Amino acid sequence: MRAFVWGFVLAAVVGLGQYGPAASYPDRPTQNMKSMSVAELEKAADAFRAQRDYEHAIQYFREALRKDKKNAAIYNKLGMAELKAGDVRAARLDFEKASKLNKKYADALNNVGAAYYLENNYNQAAKYFKKAVALEETRATFHINLGAAWFGQKKLDPAITEYRRALELDPEALAQNARAGITAQVPNLEERANFYYMLAKIQAERGDMQECLACLKKAKESGHRNLDNVYKDQTFKPLWDDARLAEIVPPPAAK
Repeated sequence: MRAFVWGFVLAAVVGLGQYGPAASYPDRPTQNMKSMSVAELEKAADAFRAQRDYEHAIQYFREALRKDKKNAAIYNKLGMAELKAGDVRAARLDFEKASKLNKKYADALNNVGAAYYLENNYNQAAKYFKKAVALEETRATFHINLGAAWFGQKKLDPAITEYRRALELDPEALAQNARAGITAQVPNLEERANFYYMLAKIQAERGDMQECLACLKKAKESGHRNLDNVYKDQTFKPLWDDARLAEIVPPPAAK
């Protein structure tokens, strides 16, 4: 059974960019940033970022931007390094600069949304995720992120729509080993239970009964109050006579 990740923000946000093959790790004390070209600075910053040395990555990206103030890709990379370093506000501002320099930069728009999401501003997050989806509708991660923003606003129907579309585009979109963007932050057990139940319905609609059952089990563990509704909801009908469902939710007593 695939491992799924719910209820927290993944460390990776889409739009990271590539470090390039065999990126060399620059020497911190001896590098003379002033004498380096923009391309050299970007390559060095990428290497630092690959080594999770975000402090030096940020320094090199900023120096590159001093020499090339309109480089949207570097602004996006700088934002990613700042996000990894824990400075969400600075990251958001640099993602916004990237998206203004290139209005069709879907990754940057998505990352603005991700920063707002991390600031618990789900309304603004949804606004930017929608822009990213409009530019690149076939990116499953963008739909996952938009679904998470809708869920954060307790808008379950549009959240279900986005998660369903993500799984249509990529059946592995929510798997742990996929770079799935962000999933909903669920602050309490009741909301977490509803979240798992919502995902169970999506998996049942897709015909993936194994994952449906896994989500129903999580909903039960989170204290879902009306889990016996699975025997009333036609979405779950293929499981009504399944012993695995009965182990999670006992069927109603025969009248």
